[in-house]
Amino acid sequence: MTDLRRDEIARSVTAIRRAHDGDFPVVALILGSGLGKFGEHLKIDTIIPYADVPGFPVSTVVGHEGRLLIGRAGRLPLICMQGRMHLYEGYPAQDLAIPIRTLRALGVNALIITNAAGSLRTEMPPGTLMALTDHINMSSQNPLIGPNDDDMGPRFFDMSDAYDPDLRDALMRAAKETGVDVSSGVYLQASGPNFETPAEVRMFAQWGADAVGMSTVPECLVARHCGMRVAGLSVITNMAAGLSNHALSHQETLDEAEKAYGKMSALLLSFFNDLASSAHHA
Repeated sequence: MTDLRRDEIARSVTAIRRAHDGDFPVVALILGSGLGKFGEHLKIDTIIPYADVPGFPVSTVVGHEGRLLIGRAGRLPLICMQGRMHLYEGYPAQDLAIPIRTLRALGVNALIITNAAGSLRTEMPPGTLMALTDHINMSSQNPLIGPNDDDMGPRFFDMSDAYDPDLRDALMRAAKETGVDVSSGVYLQASGPNFETPAEVRMFAQWGADAVGMSTVPECLVARHCGMRVAGLSVITNMAAGLSNHALSHQETLDEAEKAYGKMSALLLSFFNDLASSAHHA
């Protein structure tokens, strides 16, 4: 990372600390398309628009509020990114590293990433929740390309457990406690903004992917590079191209995310309370 990137992160940290004068949570949550409503479950102490944080790319997509919420989800102190940035919005991949590295500099050590995704499996219809076991990066981009900051993490790092098994087990315990069915699977990121073609979908399924979307992988890569543990949760909002009998749209993504919202919010609240009463976030 160049000195300019270091300066951007330092300015971001300063701006956030100036806006929030309390302690900072060690767990962070990223809310994906149509899932920003979960912010209503937080007891919010501080709201910070991304536009007020130097270096933070600003969300431009419907369904992404574009602000930081600091407070509590149930018993767990939490910092929440209500909306995210995407490669297809035109941001260089390296810019997507700034929010995650800022969170790390604030003391965050566990990152929970949610997204809306298309299903590649007929037995995983819209409305399904899927805990991520692994991912495939088909975006042709990586936010870690360029000079490495050895203070953040090593030049080359292991991704055998991209998504932390203990955090995933905690998610599954929460699913059992709340009676919410949760599948497990591999998430594939394409760059977007177009939905995938039927031929691409068939190929992705043959590679072992279970769901496809346009986010999550950059945040996971940056978080793992700097030593954060990661959990991922997809809300399946549509069957991928060739598996659906209608044209795909972003409105369908938002509508189906809204339908699944009740299940997702119940799961996350139980999960966060489990983290609050355990050593997982210590």
